[in-house]
Amino acid sequence: MECEEVRFTPIGIVRRKESDDEIKGNFSGVESEVEIYPQYKDALDGLEGFSHIFVLAYFHKLRPEQIGPLKVRPKRLVKYGLKLEDLPFVGVFTLDSPTRPNPIGLSLARLLRIEEGRKLIVSDLDYFDGTPILDVKPYQSTYRAEEYKLPTWNTELTKKAGLSLSESL
Repeated sequence: MECEEVRFTPIGIVRRKESDDEIKGNFSGVESEVEIYPQYKDALDGLEGFSHIFVLAYFHKLRPEQIGPLKVRPKRLVKYGLKLEDLPFVGVFTLDSPTRPNPIGLSLARLLRIEEGRKLIVSDLDYFDGTPILDVKPYQSTYRAEEYKLPTWNTELTKKAGLSLSESL
C-alpha cells in the first residue's frame, strides 16, 4: 500500500541572530537555540548529558525549483575554486544538499546545554532562523561507522577542491 501524503507537526523552531548568508558561509562553532514548544517539553527528559543530537527539520526557505529535482551539481565546491560547469550531475541522495524530493533536513549538532527546560543551546547547526523542527534524536555511539567507502567521483572532487576526505561535499 502506497502512502499518498505524510503530514508532520513541528515540535519547535530554530532561533538565531545570524543572517541566512552568514549561516551559508560558515556555521561551524556558531551557537543557536532549538526552542522546543511547551507541549513537547516532557520529551526532553533524559537528554541532558548527551554531547550531540540529530535535529530533523523542514526546509521552509527552499525555492520551488529546489524541491523535486533528482540530480544536481555539488555546488558547495564552487567556493573552493571549482567551476560549476565542471561539476558532474549526481543524484541528490548522494549529497548533503538542501535540494531534495522532500524538503527535510538532518543535522548533527553539539548539545551545549538545556535552558528553561526546553531550549536546546547547540553549536554547528546549519539551519536558518525560523526553521521548523520535526524531531530531535540523541547521537549514540553505535551510529559511528568505523569502516566506510566513498565513490571515486566523490574522492576525486574532494581532492580537486583541496579538501580532506573527512570533509563532506
